[in-house]
Amino acid sequence: MTGDFPRDGGHDRPRPGHSRARAGGSARPIARPHAPRKRDSYAEQASAPETPTRQMPPVRPQGRPGAVKMDSRPRANDGRNGQGPPAPASTGQAFPPPRRKKGFSRKRTFRLARTIVLFVVVIALAWPVGLGLWANSKIAHTDALSGAADTPGETYLLAGADIEQGGAQRTDTLMLLHKAPNGKQYLVSIPRDTLAEIPEHGTHKINAAYSMGGAPLLVRTVEKLTGLTIDHFVVIGFSGVEDVVNAIGTVNLCIDRDVDDVRSGLKMTQGCHDVGGEQALAFVRARYFDPTADIGRQQRQRQFVSALMKKASSPGVLLNPLTQVNLANAGTKALVTDNDTGLIDLASAALVMRAAPNSGGVLAMPIEDPNYKTKHSGVAIKVDDEDVRAFFSSIADGSAEAKPEG
Repeated sequence: MTGDFPRDGGHDRPRPGHSRARAGGSARPIARPHAPRKRDSYAEQASAPETPTRQMPPVRPQGRPGAVKMDSRPRANDGRNGQGPPAPASTGQAFPPPRRKKGFSRKRTFRLARTIVLFVVVIALAWPVGLGLWANSKIAHTDALSGAADTPGETYLLAGADIEQGGAQRTDTLMLLHKAPNGKQYLVSIPRDTLAEIPEHGTHKINAAYSMGGAPLLVRTVEKLTGLTIDHFVVIGFSGVEDVVNAIGTVNLCIDRDVDDVRSGLKMTQGCHDVGGEQALAFVRARYFDPTADIGRQQRQRQFVSALMKKASSPGVLLNPLTQVNLANAGTKALVTDNDTGLIDLASAALVMRAAPNSGGVLAMPIEDPNYKTKHSGVAIKVDDEDVRAFFSSIADGSAEAKPEG
């Protein structure tokens, strides 16, 4: 019986295979504690059937506007008619919005382009103004105009001379530019050997006026000869001709014979040639090789001026800032103008000179005797005062017509 009762002070432990019954109840086996379960191996996990899970309800997408959802509409072959596997159920989740690639957006690109265009426009507008102010400051000025009563239109007197160390020299070239009230524009060369009355000095060759009394006396002499009031006066040093041509490269000049003139240094063969500054200067100064002497030189001078204007207004010069600076520097370095004439007036004179051949014309002053022998001045050009006055009167009102030079 001892085996059926617990020991003193011991625990009531059932024997293996026996169960302990409660008083007044049925016997129930007591659950034994389980030992820790070992982890299944990877192979066992793979072969084990998946535990079914409950499908989550659709969730409303919380992404930014424009997010793309998966297509939850039933497809033609969704498996309901037994013709294919059923389509996976849609979760209702949204794809993440597409990210923009790094780089310039259209708006930033437009702003950058607009800034660049604005910068170019400002430079294009400011450059001529700055260049003009700089060039205008380099022009030398002198008292020249007579203050005589105005005549119709606008008249420029251009003189070419050897100006060295500020000394007064004879003018080898005289050109009169005139813009008439009716818009016609004229270019007239006054031969340097023309006999004219020089105020307070008597009758002399007109080129002596500059050496006798400088710019004011020359202006008064031309006004007395032509009857036109000079509005702008410009003296161009011959050294400036060479520098101006070199600044733009070359000019194209033509000659009708082979020339090797020792006095002027002109060496050209018959035909047209692109020449530099040295030969261009010799071209406008040479006259002794030509049987027509000063008249032939006038024609070559007008040809040079036309060639220079054509080259200076070419795109290669106008679109090249460095060439513009060199041209402005060379062109202003040897210029002397009256006190009221500036760079804008010089530009206007250049336009008149360029337009004259296709407007009023390049005209020749009427000559009475091209080989008139004087007592003290050698051979000179004699003109009839009345014919000359009538000629320049027609230029003043724009009624003059171009005629072949005689």
